Amino acid sequence: MLGLIAKPAIAKQISPLYIFQAGARPAVSHVRQQQSRSATSSSIPNAASRRRAVTVVNDTGRVPWTNLSTGEKFARSTQQTFNFGLIALGIVLTGGVATVLWLEVFSGDSKTAYFNRAADRVRADPKCREMLAGEGMHSKREISAYGEPSWSRWARNRTVASRTETDRAGIEHLHMHFYVEGPVAKGTVNLHMAKRPGGEFEYQVLALDVPGQVRYYLENASASKLDQRKQGKMFGVRWN
Repeated sequence: MLGLIAKPAIAKQISPLYIFQAGARPAVSHVRQQQSRSATSSSIPNAASRRRAVTVVNDTGRVPWTNLSTGEKFARSTQQTFNFGLIALGIVLTGGVATVLWLEVFSGDSKTAYFNRAADRVRADPKCREMLAGEGMHSKREISAYGEPSWSRWARNRTVASRTETDRAGIEHLHMHFYVEGPVAKGTVNLHMAKRPGGEFEYQVLALDVPGQVRYYLENASASKLDQRKQGKMFGVRWN
């Protein structure tokens, strides 16, 4: 009987303590949450303060301009100025290369264009084909044209020797020579063209020289003018 009476008394004494301890746990957890939040918030400025300094080499543009120091702003400005200079230099060089290619290769008045036209005329002339490939029927493909020999055996394109000059009358002269080769012989083509102010280049001399044979003229302006003068005279009087 005494044991039964003592148990409720003990339960009454223990229950407030248990309630107190159970109620204290949320307070402890709440304090821990506040501590963790304060620790997290305090670590953010520390992480920001520990970021790597922005320099000319490692700047990626991720850090906003307002967060940069004076030295870092100077470093970013220097890097952007350098990059802009490289872009401008690349544009200038590209334009220069394009201009040279147009004037020397693709333009109709380029030296390469005149070389190709003269070589085509040599290939198309029956007398030139006979001198280089021998008698009989031969195609244009059997005759090759090329420039000066190169010291490098890997060089496929050979430079064509040429020069331009302007005389006192303002006439521009183009002198060029290149080499042709056929199944039988090799030869040298000499080209001289002249252009008056405001005009176009005209052939003065286009001749093929093959060793052991007489020079063959495809164009000879001096001889043509001399023939015209002879034909225009009779009994020493010019009739035209």
